Amino acid sequence: MEASEIATRESLYDCYGDANERAAKKQMDKLDKHCRHFISLSPFFVLSTSSSLLGTDASPRGDAPGFVKVLDDHTLIVPDRKGNNRVDSMKNIVENPNIGMLFLLPGVNETLRINGKARVTTDKAMLEPMSVRGKCPKTGLIVEVKEVFMHCAKALIRSHLWDSERHIERSSFPTLGEIFKDQIADVESSEEADKAIQESYVINLY
Repeated sequence: MEASEIATRESLYDCYGDANERAAKKQMDKLDKHCRHFISLSPFFVLSTSSSLLGTDASPRGDAPGFVKVLDDHTLIVPDRKGNNRVDSMKNIVENPNIGMLFLLPGVNETLRINGKARVTTDKAMLEPMSVRGKCPKTGLIVEVKEVFMHCAKALIRSHLWDSERHIERSSFPTLGEIFKDQIADVESSEEADKAIQESYVINLY
């Protein structure tokens, strides 16, 4: 271990000092009206999971605003939309239910953080109301909220995430097909890969 490496909580506290009093007090164990409102407006969140077998994972989840439903002050349900069947998050959750969620609102610099426990459900009665284009999700995540709090805007202010004048030109970064051509041995044509990807966005979105 390098002499400059921090490896204990005590060392962290020595380095940073006490938490801001307001930051320490803002944590709640249930969803209040502001958290509910934030979730109802949010079209996107990042799901964090981990397991001893597969390690850690962070997965983007997005749909129409309010796709995550609040069942009560302590419970959420998240539909699992059609994807690539890697089910990385699900594989972690069935071993280790502890999760983290980071909700974003386009144009708003504050974020909402939720930590809790999740389980995978196939209950049609719960999932059918979350159907889109007549397609019911195969599964959903029922999340038991343990910790919830608003996160200040510093990270998004520093990153200028919502500032369109700072958005990159899409042509300055390779297409996914071009990336797959370099990364996957049996992809022979980036054009064909891009065509298949775009078709999947139309056909397999739900």
